[in-house]
Formats: sequence, structure tokens, C-alpha cells
Amino acid sequence: MKRIYFDYASTTPLDKRVKKEMDKCVFGNTMSLHSFGQEAKRVLEASREKVAGLINAKPNEIIFTSSATESNNLALKGLAFKKKKGSIVISAIEHPSILESAKWLSSQGFVIKKAKVDKYGKLDISDIEKLIEEDTFLVSIIHASNEVGTIQDIEKIRNICKKAYVHIDASQSFGKIPIDVKKLGVDLLTASSHKMYGPKGVALLYIREGLAIEPLLHGGGQEQGLRSSTINLPAIAGFAKACQIAKEEMQEESARLRKLRDRLAKGVLRIKGSYLNGHPKDRLANNAHFRFDFIEGESLVVQLDLAGIACSTGSACSSIKLEPSHVLLALGLKPEQAHGSLRVSLGKETTEKDIDYFLLVLPKIINQLRLISPFKWNTQKK
Repeated sequence: MKRIYFDYASTTPLDKRVKKEMDKCVFGNTMSLHSFGQEAKRVLEASREKVAGLINAKPNEIIFTSSATESNNLALKGLAFKKKKGSIVISAIEHPSILESAKWLSSQGFVIKKAKVDKYGKLDISDIEKLIEEDTFLVSIIHASNEVGTIQDIEKIRNICKKAYVHIDASQSFGKIPIDVKKLGVDLLTASSHKMYGPKGVALLYIREGLAIEPLLHGGGQEQGLRSSTINLPAIAGFAKACQIAKEEMQEESARLRKLRDRLAKGVLRIKGSYLNGHPKDRLANNAHFRFDFIEGESLVVQLDLAGIACSTGSACSSIKLEPSHVLLALGLKPEQAHGSLRVSLGKETTEKDIDYFLLVLPKIINQLRLISPFKWNTQKK
């Protein structure tokens, strides 16, 4: 059976060029004084320079972590611990690692405020401005939605943040669209390797030079004392190679994916009772997020998988939960509409034939599921 992977927003396959870079990586401990350790240290700093170059940062502004979840926790908690009191503004469509960190900080006495989004997932700038007060020390915003792909105007948000620091979770946008931390004016930025054809187990937190935060991990003092732990050098070297490849191929690959995505969206929206979630234009090139009347999303994912197509109903981090997506509810969808959603995310291995096969299979599955849907029956009874 033909197998098609349409879940690149969840994780990406390891690029062969990245694996090659990892395989040749040295094994020394970067904290050791002997030649093996010093060689490892050189690889680490060369990797840091490559990663920094993708977002116009200085190498010393890049801290390597184990995951985007850790980076987000370090950004929020590290700054909160340094400030000791005050308020934080986040959006209503953040990743769970931001939402749960904020929830925990709320239990520690910090005030958490959530900014609204419109029906496309775009932040209400005026609402953010109203939420920012004298004691607001951080505004944390997801750069591009991990579910619906909507991209936020970070420069506009930065301009209304006054004295508050700005953190963006760029896990989905990093390596897919151009990011210049100086131009955006952000103070902290989270990015993850496995979302851009690098290895799992490594991510970064950009911390603007001069900004002090408290570490969450204490120990040997690695990563400028902000993330003590033995360095995962092969993963970092792989991450750096993925960044180098993205810098060289991003523009061409984005154009290719945008063309495929638009072809897919045009075909899907021919199905009666289908809708596009997220912003029609200001969205990631590889993201297409739909909802279907009288359809249960989990059943749709299962049936597509039986046909050899891997998709998701939303964020992979919370896809096993039965609750409707908080992101889709924030867009104003009803729970039953949110439950009828499907995320299709494309990547390097996606072809036109894959799109055509999907468009051949999907309408049949939709029709089959609607025949047994209790939603339609309830609607008719009313």
C-alpha cells in the first residue's frame, strides 16, 4: 500500500545530509581540557555560529536545550524567577508548553493574561495593548500556530509592548520563513531541531545579549551557566547542519510547498461542507487546516491512515486528548466544529502525486463517515 506522510508539523524525517554530519561528529566532552574535549568545543561553537546565522543573532545569544518545551519553560520561568513578581501576557492559542508554564507561574503568584485572536487566529493588537500594564515584564507569543499555521505580525506586537520583554515560540516557523531577531525586536526566541529535518532531543533558546534570566538546571555550568548538562554534541551538530540547509533552500522550498498546499486546499474545498481554518494568506506554506461538517476528526485520521495517509487532528502534543482544540475554540469554533478538523502539513518529500492521491481518497472517506455520523442525524431531527 502507498504510504504518504502529511504530518510534518508534528515532526520531520532526518535529512540524510544531517545524519552524515552527525555520524562524523567527535565524541569528546566539551568541558574537558584535553585535545578530545577541545576538538568537541570547537564543533560546538562552530555549530552555535551556524544556528545563530539563520536568525541574525550573535553566537553567544544561542543557548542549546533538549526541546522546545524546555526552551519555553526556561524563557518564562527563567525570566519570572529573575523578576520575582509581575504579570505575563500570552495568547489564547499558545502551545501547551507555554500554557502549562504560565499556569504553574500563576500558582506561584504571577498574574497571567491571555490575548484574544480573531476567527483567522490573528492576534488582536489592541487587546494586547490593553492587557499590558506597568508590572508586565513579558509578552510571549507563538510566531506561527502549530495547528492552523497562522503567522503573527511580531514587529507590530513588539511596538506596543513598551518596557515588556518579548518572547516568541518559533518552533513551527524556524527554518520555514525568514526570521531576523534584530528586525523583529524580540528578546527571546524558541526553536526546535526536529521540526526542520534535524534530530530530536535538541532545541535552542535565543536570549538577547544583556538580558539576564535564572537557570532551571544547576550543575556543571554549561551553556553560560544557563543550562547545565553534558552537551549532546552530535544532535547539536545535526541541528546546525539543518539550519545551514534551511538557509540555502528555504526560499525555493517554501515556494514549492505553497504551490502544493494551494492545489490541495483548492481540491479539498470542493467538498461540500468543508472549510479552511486559519488565515487564508498569512500562514505557513506547508500548512493546510480544514474542518468538515458532520465529521469526527479522529475517525477521519484513522480512515486516512488505513488508506496510507498520515495526518492529524491538531497538535501532536495533545492529539490523544478527547477535548476540542483550545486553538480552534479560541478562533470561535463550536466544540463539534473543532472536533471535525484535520491538519495536513507538507514537507520535502511531498509530491504532486501525493496531493492527487489524497484528493482522490478524501472525498470517499468523508462521504462514508457522513453516512454514519450522529451529528447529521441530530441536526435533521431538530
